Amino acid sequence: MELLAKVLTVSDGVVAGTREDRSGAMLEELLSNAGFRVVERRVVEDGVESVSAAMISLTENFQGLVVSTGGTGFGPRDFTPEGTKLVLEREAPGIAEAARLVSPLGRLSRAVAGTRGTAIIINTPGSPGGARETMSAVLDVIPHALELLAGVSTSHESVKQDSSG
Repeated sequence: MELLAKVLTVSDGVVAGTREDRSGAMLEELLSNAGFRVVERRVVEDGVESVSAAMISLTENFQGLVVSTGGTGFGPRDFTPEGTKLVLEREAPGIAEAARLVSPLGRLSRAVAGTRGTAIIINTPGSPGGARETMSAVLDVIPHALELLAGVSTSHESVKQDSSG
């Protein structure tokens, strides 16, 4: 199964051209190095409606991973989780929880993860370092999750398991 991904940057500054999309570029590189083919990158302004509309568009007839960066904290325009929750069919709290555990600042994240159709959606922070840390924390299970979501695999053998568990 080919691993496909899309990256959504949520940032008023990037949309306005006053900030460089370093997190989106970093996520594209990280995903590519992990064997994903990034088929689209998009930028939208902060807000519930802009995020939910982008998520609907990005996941429509798409089998793969959609990763957002930005809008997951306590800033006055940080509404990426709210926009994402509007379109999720099923939440995947284990993914969001695992991503939060990589850093003490993760406790401030309101990011969510889940599925819509045959796509997995994951929110990550807007900083390149935060996005890298959180995505790296869950990337190992995403190929198996995509197989399960697509009905390709019912075996759990493809997931590397710790011998102590």
